[in-house]
Amino acid sequence: MTAPAIAVRGIEKSYRDLHVLRGASFDVERGSIFALLGSNGAGKTTMVRILSTLLRADAGTATVLGSDVAADPLRVRESISLTGQFAAVDEILTGRENLALVAKLRHLPRPAEVADELLATFRLTDAGGRKVGTYSGGMRRRLDIAMSLVGDPEVIYLDEPTTGLDPEARIEVWEVVKRLADSGTTVLLTTQYLDEAEHLADRIGILHEGRIIANGTLAELKALLPPATVEYVEKQPTLEEIFLTLIGPSGSTERAERDETKGKAA
Repeated sequence: MTAPAIAVRGIEKSYRDLHVLRGASFDVERGSIFALLGSNGAGKTTMVRILSTLLRADAGTATVLGSDVAADPLRVRESISLTGQFAAVDEILTGRENLALVAKLRHLPRPAEVADELLATFRLTDAGGRKVGTYSGGMRRRLDIAMSLVGDPEVIYLDEPTTGLDPEARIEVWEVVKRLADSGTTVLLTTQYLDEAEHLADRIGILHEGRIIANGTLAELKALLPPATVEYVEKQPTLEEIFLTLIGPSGSTERAERDETKGKAA
């Protein structure tokens, strides 16, 4: 069997008394989309920072394409790219100039050609000569992902890529992510949006209180809960129902506290 693109075993990370990751383990197969699903504060970004060699784990191991993130960080960095929660684009430059700048920093030949190819791939050719400050949110995010793909990395991390985007822009990003996987790129996607994980991922890992409490395809996760029968019609559980059942009452308590706070403010 082919070795996974990403292999995580027993990763732990704490900040003083705050235990963020408590022995998380999962695999990401090559050329697949793996969604790391969890609430705010579940440890998703911490995991991405460890896998990107930006943060060192307290315990456990993680490899990317066979290279250990702690023992061989340079080789890992050569094979990955990271897109954070907010688009890291220069608004003063044009879209083409942003891409060409990254290509130059990566010492690639013919940076202008690299820029034009990526603009075409992400349907930004017509906007390539405009300053990024005039772009919509979805266009900026598509450009940000395009910049991450300069140099053809084999693995890309997308840390909550649709945060703050409107529904139309989210769909645009979803299409980009699907095309990445279709081209053979391995995608690790972190999200708190259940529909995003359901729509995009080949496999979903639910991260809760620092541990992976469930990991499987959507069909495998649905099998964890019995289908409900209403008027003799079988109803399959939604990913939201699975998620809330697995994480327990704490999430419901947090939502109730937020609703109560909003009520008092009103």
